[in-house]
Amino acid sequence: MGNALLQYATVLILSIFVGVEIVAKVPSILHTPLMSGSNAIHGVILVGSMIVLGTANNSVEEILGFVAVILATLNVVGGFVVTDRMLEMFKAKPKSQPKKEEAQ
Repeated sequence: MGNALLQYATVLILSIFVGVEIVAKVPSILHTPLMSGSNAIHGVILVGSMIVLGTANNSVEEILGFVAVILATLNVVGGFVVTDRMLEMFKAKPKSQPKKEEAQ
């Protein structure tokens, strides 16, 4: 048990370092497409957490599975909201039409 826990912790720590290095090197122009891809990945995580919740055998597993589903859902929805707001910045603003003077 201790050896497996050490392996899991090692993978977690290494993945954190790799993730930080990869994201830090992304140019700002690519953040919107990167976030859209990230939303797709989080959708897969949401489906996986629902599958795990469906196979839960006791109340602790059900609670953890439910929390995982809630957090994954918040992550997906939040990511789409942020992506939508970022894309709004790139839309052309409508040109205002000159006011017509009232004919008298």
